[in-house]
Amino acid sequence: MKKEFSNKWKASRQPRKQRKYRSNAPIHMKRRMISSNLSKELRKKYGKRSFNLRKGDSVRVMRGEFKGKKGKILSIDMKKLIVSIEGIQRTKKDGTKIDVIFDPSNLQIFELNLDDSKRKINKKEETSEKKTGKTDEKKADKENKIVKKENK
Repeated sequence: MKKEFSNKWKASRQPRKQRKYRSNAPIHMKRRMISSNLSKELRKKYGKRSFNLRKGDSVRVMRGEFKGKKGKILSIDMKKLIVSIEGIQRTKKDGTKIDVIFDPSNLQIFELNLDDSKRKINKKEETSEKKTGKTDEKKADKENKIVKKENK
């Protein structure tokens, strides 16, 4: 594998090559690498299994020393592909507190930050309509009423 990032590289069992792929990836691909799975309630609501993390999302730690703790995302380091969470800190020997960093794969989203209008979320109902090509009866009734008003 060359020093530059290559789209042609598929996979390797060697951890060094996997680390190299992640560290040399362009920023638009690294964005996809910072994603976590959704809680059961959110999976049903949005019809997706995982979602990209964003500052302000509420997450639950699923692995490690802080398993079960909850908090909001404080910061995301795109270069190192790590996340820090509000309220989870470690005390150093000199008494100062530092934020604990987490890998996104060890987190679970239980509340999404929807403040930004650019964050697109397709709900399960919308995706199922596209797949089946059918609409609900209520929506069909509304469309019929609109058509009747336009004809008058």
